[in-house]
Amino acid sequence: MTTNTNPLIIALDLASTDEALDLIRKIGPACDFYKVGMELYAAGGPQFVSQLLSQGKKVFLDLKLYDIGETVKRATRQLSEQIRPTLLTVHGSKPVMNAARAGCDGTGTKLLGVTVLTSFDEQDLADLGFHVPVSQLVDLRVRNAVETRMDGLICSPLEVARVREIAGPDSILVTPGVRSANASQGDQKRVATPKQAIDQGATYLVIGRQVTRAADPQAAYSEILEEIGR
Repeated sequence: MTTNTNPLIIALDLASTDEALDLIRKIGPACDFYKVGMELYAAGGPQFVSQLLSQGKKVFLDLKLYDIGETVKRATRQLSEQIRPTLLTVHGSKPVMNAARAGCDGTGTKLLGVTVLTSFDEQDLADLGFHVPVSQLVDLRVRNAVETRMDGLICSPLEVARVREIAGPDSILVTPGVRSANASQGDQKRVATPKQAIDQGATYLVIGRQVTRAADPQAAYSEILEEIGR
């Protein structure tokens, strides 16, 4: 398993591109990897992603694509060829991952299947009709991701060791729901500290409010790197 010198991805979960660019400026050059989710993509679109790429940043485009196969295939092709994010997420259902793989093949973008959102617990799964433990649904989606040749997975840090066991050493495992021990848990339910996530086999850690809402984002970012020994 490859060890990243810097495994941190900062989540730009902000309402405007101006806010996002201001945060990037405050964090400084130490961070070169940012997550753009649905809200910011809706605000800034492909042009904002291109702007980040032109600044030498890597982009994790977290859109969790989910639709009929042909639509997912075509959308994935457009995103991976025209926008060229480093990482792109799709829903962890087998037909969606198959379609995304067909659309992304031959491009430089790495596809990640979403297992179970870190804001979900077993009651949330039951509300969706999945009357199984979270771990059981995660295992199923990981096995399907391996079968459909996903480059990696999004998973909770609490499940990352098991996901690593199933997915293998080369899979890119990205873990949201990561908070230092003294940080607020926010709306996440299945969380761990950055060091725990790395020790359990995570490739990248997605960090949000602990840095983005800090009085000094650069200092908060550096503290997390120190915490994980990087």
